[in-house]
Amino acid sequence: MKFDTTPSYVATDDLKVAVNAAVALERPLLVKGEPGTGKTELARQVAASLGLPLIEWHVKSTTRAQQGLYEYDAVSRLRDSQLGDARVHELANYIRRGKLWQAFAAQGRVVLLIDEIDKADIEFPNDLLQELDRMEFHVYETGETVRARQRPVVIITSNNEKELPEAFLRRCFFHYIRFPDPDVLAAIVRLHYPGIKEALLAAALTRFFEIRETPGLKKKPSTSEALDWLKLLLAEDLSPEDLRREGKHALPRLYGALLKNEQDVQLFERLAFMARGQR
Repeated sequence: MKFDTTPSYVATDDLKVAVNAAVALERPLLVKGEPGTGKTELARQVAASLGLPLIEWHVKSTTRAQQGLYEYDAVSRLRDSQLGDARVHELANYIRRGKLWQAFAAQGRVVLLIDEIDKADIEFPNDLLQELDRMEFHVYETGETVRARQRPVVIITSNNEKELPEAFLRRCFFHYIRFPDPDVLAAIVRLHYPGIKEALLAAALTRFFEIRETPGLKKKPSTSEALDWLKLLLAEDLSPEDLRREGKHALPRLYGALLKNEQDVQLFERLAFMARGQR
């Protein structure tokens, strides 16, 4: 069972090594990287490459670790008891399985994505230590212990919004997805837009990396934003010359796909003004 590049995802050699090492060690794979570098998509592609079902748990600021195990609906049980419903005699009727329980109870091995774990409270990762380590947990309301039939492949993503606890990090295999270099990004673009002309691709990527490397930029455009921008360039049927005529510091064509705040737009407007004054 080895992860490799799929028809819709370009995986670098170090990423493939990291995924396969985590699978071999039976450790969660903790993936960090800039937003938009394909961390969430990685879990989907690992599932596709390994031929396994995918269970996705998208973490929010209000998410509690307990929700990944199960939730007991005491309110519904109280209401049913007042209505004389026979279901109240069976506690299991009021237990809602969380994503971890679903992964543990699956008939075969699955890929479990815990997406953006750093959005939750700082105690969230610690609250999952034992469950991810032992692959079991206890349901106090019913007295049963839920054990994983087969250890899932666990992929955890983080955008580095919060530092994760050391005890949690010790239990993970870590990989940082670096921003792709021009050659890798070109391969990603060709995968999504196979008919793109090489001259346009070269001009667009040159312009894109000029923008990313502009000093003072508050938010650098990501891989997903590069793909959006290329899609618009193709839709508008722009030529390589159209991109080259802009000049290094001018606002790029269709800049709304790349620049996502007013400070960065104003930065390029100032740079363009200064460039005109030097002519």
